[in-house]
Amino acid sequence: MLPLLLPILQLGASVTSLPPEMIDQKAIAAKRRAQETAASSGPVLPYARTEGCIGEMEASPAAGALAAQKALDRATGQERVRAGLCLGVALGTLGRWSEAQNAFLRARDAASPTDNASRARLGAMAGNAALAGGSASTAVPLLDAAEAQAKSANDADLISSIALDRARAYVALGRQAPAEAALAEARNAAPGNAQAWLLSATLSRRENKLAEAQAQIERAAQITPQDPEIGLEAGVIAVLSGRDAAARKSWQSVLATAPESDAAKTAKGYLAQLDTGATKP
Repeated sequence: MLPLLLPILQLGASVTSLPPEMIDQKAIAAKRRAQETAASSGPVLPYARTEGCIGEMEASPAAGALAAQKALDRATGQERVRAGLCLGVALGTLGRWSEAQNAFLRARDAASPTDNASRARLGAMAGNAALAGGSASTAVPLLDAAEAQAKSANDADLISSIALDRARAYVALGRQAPAEAALAEARNAAPGNAQAWLLSATLSRRENKLAEAQAQIERAAQITPQDPEIGLEAGVIAVLSGRDAAARKSWQSVLATAPESDAAKTAKGYLAQLDTGATKP
């Protein structure tokens, strides 16, 4: 076994890793989702009129959380959506996941009952906060409810995104069958979602279904050929299938397209092992 492959083979890092907005300290993906939700959630709160609440969270999460809490305390009606959203992002940036989960849920519950898209996004953010806090069992029902609302909104991309979150939660719980079903749903809802194909390939590879993994990683590469994570996973699948030349090509492509990425650092280690003649099963 290639030594450096052990972590990814045993832990399945690509599948079990939390969604980007839950591990990036600047909450980049949460910011995107928050902005989408805020756009349909009523007027901007007074304290955030100039820079926007998400920008304030990034500048000073602690101060932003305090401001957002004060805003939430005085907000009424739809204003509570924006205040709860901002508070949740700030608390998540501080790593206070249980409180962030509650803030997102308060924002969700303040949204219009007919605004299924916003309620789905906020519910998904609550589920992701639960995942980040290590409570996958709590995340599952939150994400189930969010996906149902995304379906009511008839938003295919949102359905796919939340299905991926559900798959991560099931993997964290060691429940492979429902994880596979959730990934299939993500692929069916949005066939152009490269992440759905990548995570499907990773899970298939973990279960030693290498033919399925190969087909899925090829589909991911067709959609996003420059993604270094896809190139890295393609190489892992290739080397486990006994195709060292293909693995080398995949990992070299990672170095060429994203030389400063974490994936490139891993790819360098894998290539070094091939160059030194390290053996595999």
